[in-house]
Amino acid sequence: MSDALFPGASLGPSPVETATRPSMEEPGPWSFSQELWAAIEPIYAAILDHPFITGLVDGTLPREAFRHFVVQDSHYLRDYARALALCAARAPEEDDVRAFAADAVGAIAAEQEMHAEFMSQLGGSAGEAAALPVGPTTRAYTSYLLATVYGGSFLDGLAAVLPCYWIYARVGEALLERSSPDPLYRRWIATYGDEAFQSVVRRVVALADRTGREATPAQRARATEHFVTTSRYEWMFWDAAWRRETWPL
Repeated sequence: MSDALFPGASLGPSPVETATRPSMEEPGPWSFSQELWAAIEPIYAAILDHPFITGLVDGTLPREAFRHFVVQDSHYLRDYARALALCAARAPEEDDVRAFAADAVGAIAAEQEMHAEFMSQLGGSAGEAAALPVGPTTRAYTSYLLATVYGGSFLDGLAAVLPCYWIYARVGEALLERSSPDPLYRRWIATYGDEAFQSVVRRVVALADRTGREATPAQRARATEHFVTTSRYEWMFWDAAWRRETWPL
């Protein structure tokens, strides 16, 4: 994801403490988002500790790992845009329809603009990135995402797309003050720590709370399972870039 997708804090004492905050704003006595975030606390802590993320901050991340990430993210965003478009079609309120539709358009813009900029700085082009194969983790993640939004309820689809919003916002928020000595990585961090992006994420989290309040316990449990699964895929996506993952055959 990128700032083009959503136009427009410090790490704290430890990754685990940072992970326990369920949203960018204080919730009420109970919220579905609290349940969702509690379910992925270990996953989020593992993301903050991953060498891809720590390498962004200290500038030691190999350029080839970041290039792999940019290429696969461009593939990912095409299908993520389709998922957001379906969320727009199923959204309960007109404001939600417009917001998800705008996010879907923004995902395509991200693929065309920000990734082209990064590829240029990495010595390539957007066309070159598009010609490279979709990696195993990217294919698995987008296949699960699209299957969930097409085959499940609106709440299922919302829960499946939410980690790509929320985890990126929390990672950006956590890394913003530390930034990076590398200007390319500093640009990436600033994108997700920016208040304009954080505001959009608060809107989607609030929609999850509103929709969750109207759902049955069984429906919330199923949605939580989707949320946890795509959160795991978020960790796997960064790990795949770190390893420069390719198909074994």
